[in-house]
Amino acid sequence: MTRLTGPALRLTVLVGEGDTWHHRPLYTEIVHRAHAAGLAGASVFRGIEGFGGSSLVHTTRLLSLGEDLPVAVLMVDTEERIRAFLPRLEGLVPDGLVFLDACEVVQYARGARDQDQAESQKSQESPESQEPPE
Repeated sequence: MTRLTGPALRLTVLVGEGDTWHHRPLYTEIVHRAHAAGLAGASVFRGIEGFGGSSLVHTTRLLSLGEDLPVAVLMVDTEERIRAFLPRLEGLVPDGLVFLDACEVVQYARGARDQDQAESQKSQESPESQEPPE
């Protein structure tokens, strides 16, 4: 697990909920690339209303436009790691907004449940590390 406290950089990618990359949601592709790059974390937030470059307002209140709501993918890590990750977004976000802002990480901790799941997953992936049954 990446330990992260103090000065950091937040990368935010704003896209539409209906945006895709090779037949899967674009936000999913971004999260998986961030995970593969070893970033400290990524979260996806679905907006209830918004507009972008098209100036068309998308909202949950109108049935016809509620299909492409705004989605924000947030990633936080050290400045060095975030800047190294940026090239992995090239060509991935043709319509959207990508921006950086400085932040300070006050607390970054993994809960006991998450740690148990990670350890369980790790032991399942490497059966040679398990003791043989008696």
